[in-house]
Amino acid sequence: GQRVVSGPGQADLVVDCFGLMHAADQAAALAERAGRLADGGVLLLQYHALDTIVRLGQWNALRHGHYAYYSSTALAGMLAAAGLRARTAWQFDLYGGTVLLAASRSGEPDRVVRALLDADAAAGVRDPAVLRGLQDDALAKAAGLRSWLAGERAAGRQVLGYGAASRAVALLRRAEIGRGLLPAVADASPAKQGLRMPGTDIPVVSPTSLESERPAAVLLFVADLITEVRRAFPAVEAAGGRWVIADDLGHLATGGSARLQQHA
Repeated sequence: GQRVVSGPGQADLVVDCFGLMHAADQAAALAERAGRLADGGVLLLQYHALDTIVRLGQWNALRHGHYAYYSSTALAGMLAAAGLRARTAWQFDLYGGTVLLAASRSGEPDRVVRALLDADAAAGVRDPAVLRGLQDDALAKAAGLRSWLAGERAAGRQVLGYGAASRAVALLRRAEIGRGLLPAVADASPAKQGLRMPGTDIPVVSPTSLESERPAAVLLFVADLITEVRRAFPAVEAAGGRWVIADDLGHLATGGSARLQQHA
């Protein structure tokens, strides 16, 4: 029963899924989306919440191509400047915590939105000192990754990577990792295979390498994919290998231990 609005017309529902963050002129981009709303219309904005980035130390989520990262508090203020009001929201586990915020020209924030604003205040997302902690996370995670890979190599165990994502590039460069410590990164995208991780000499290969090389461990750069890759590549664990989530290796730099994803 839905009808797509063609051309520059207005719609009852405008959906933006991680799109706004790519606009160089944030005010203009948000005004454009608000202008496409019909009377009584709803704008849905999905975003990787800043409190998640800070809480989980996701420093390498911050990268070129993204002009903004939003706390719910900041986005509510931006919407108000564009003549819209945050009304309600839904939260998802994607990237450790994403929010889908609904806004309209009238109405008041519900308890869900108020709870998000309270959580922002508790997390200190408007405090520069709190945000500065991402630098500590960058150092710890890079050191933990390098330490773990060096230990695996010293023990004679081969490690391959999986997931040639942009966030992996920043981590590998920060840790100064080359193919001597990580011989290859597998990725399911044919467009990436045969290339290399930018700024490194690490080649991107087909996932078939996970079966032919029989690595002792596969370093996963996108934690959200753990269930999918274990199902897709059972040969890793069948051969005695294990999946290790790269984001967890920062614990090694502070005396903790990495979380290993293994078959029970």
